[in-house]
Amino acid sequence: MKRTAFIQALVASLLVIALAASCGPAPAAPSENTSTAAVVTDNTTYEFTYSVFFPPVHKNSILAQKFADEVNARTNGRVKITVFTGGTLTKAPQVYDGVVNGLSDMGMSVVSYTMGRFPAAEMVELPHGYLNGYVSTRVANDFYNEFKPKEFDDVHVLYFHAHGPSVIFSVKKPVRQIEDLKGMVIRSTGVGASIIEALGGKGYGAAQNEAYELMSKGTIDGSYTPRETLEGWKQAEIVKYVTECPEVGSTANMFVVINKAKWDSLPPDIQKVFTDVSNEWIEKHAKTWTWYDISGLQFFKTFEGREVIQLSSDEVAKWVTATQSLKDKYITERDAKGLPADQYEKYLMERAEYWAGKTPTDQECIDFVSSEFAK
Repeated sequence: MKRTAFIQALVASLLVIALAASCGPAPAAPSENTSTAAVVTDNTTYEFTYSVFFPPVHKNSILAQKFADEVNARTNGRVKITVFTGGTLTKAPQVYDGVVNGLSDMGMSVVSYTMGRFPAAEMVELPHGYLNGYVSTRVANDFYNEFKPKEFDDVHVLYFHAHGPSVIFSVKKPVRQIEDLKGMVIRSTGVGASIIEALGGKGYGAAQNEAYELMSKGTIDGSYTPRETLEGWKQAEIVKYVTECPEVGSTANMFVVINKAKWDSLPPDIQKVFTDVSNEWIEKHAKTWTWYDISGLQFFKTFEGREVIQLSSDEVAKWVTATQSLKDKYITERDAKGLPADQYEKYLMERAEYWAGKTPTDQECIDFVSSEFAK
């Protein structure tokens, strides 16, 4: 009996050992570093802040909000962009650095608000016979895509837009000839300031959202700016005279950029949505800028005692001669920085001529704005 009991116990022990070996060790607890935990699901939400210097009622601010809404829709709600207009998040001259440093994720402002920071892109702002804002906007984007200047390497560029040729506003004194500008203080930035000084005036650097107050207080005598500000910034309320001078009219090259780290964190499908919508918005801004110049003058003329001054051909020749050396100066300065400025200038002139032949009619721009902003 004892022998039989011993054998039975031994067999039972061997069975237990065999069973344990066949089952193997207990599975380990899942690690936080497993690939499953790192997978980004389709319902991940990416949130952005967008700093825009235009006032909230301006159509460029409305287009910024429409951009945010469109990206949200095309990503099925995965991207949420909160737009801050009127420089409430970062002031116009600080928008770019604000994007670089993460104060905002996206930003829209003007190249020439930080002179010297964008030596290549400033070339776009020189007078190139821009017919209207459609042409200057298209040229600005072509220029960046052709040369990809390194000055924008610390952000991801979405697109550019630019207004039609600048004209001269004056509050009290009409400008009918070049001599009238002598001693006048005119709000102007970047290339515009150089043009005003070449014409005998005195430039006064200030962002567009400061111009109304500066003119109303008499701190400055006027502004060198596109016609759109008559309506878009309500400056027709205080400006009495508009002197047309498109032959020496500069533009303002405006960027829409996104923080580079934020961009790099996005999956390819969302990056593609941003790129696609940006390409479509170039056309929208281009047509809107042309409409603004048309509408700005119409708005200006609704006020009593306003005058639009057209220069004679002889007077235009004087203005062109006075500003002739400006391009040479810019080219020389950029050559010294190692930039292919002559190549830049040749390309800009060619693209301005090219897009002048493809610009939509005034009526097409009016119809576009009526449709787009009725939504």
